[in-house]
Amino acid sequence: MVNRLDGSGPTRPSVGMTRVRITELRRALSTHLRAVEHGGEIEVMDRDRPIARIVPVPHVGTRVRIIPATRPFSEVRGIRYPCVKFPVDSTALLLEDRGRR
Repeated sequence: MVNRLDGSGPTRPSVGMTRVRITELRRALSTHLRAVEHGGEIEVMDRDRPIARIVPVPHVGTRVRIIPATRPFSEVRGIRYPCVKFPVDSTALLLEDRGRR
């Protein structure tokens, strides 16, 4: 089996469960993640001891639902909504939050 990094053929990780050391995973992370994306599983090893397994996320269908517009954009382009008036100054809230860090 040839391990191709250019995506022109199957990679070794895409064939099935593959064990890789942490340094190898760091060196070729994109390649290993593409293999997992195509159904492979990777077991990450630390000094010949398995510490993690990377498996593909189960496909649950389309997550993005496109809802067609009910009116053309030209009809709503000029609509301006009044500014919201909050009882607290947003800049003061931001500075207060940043001061806690």
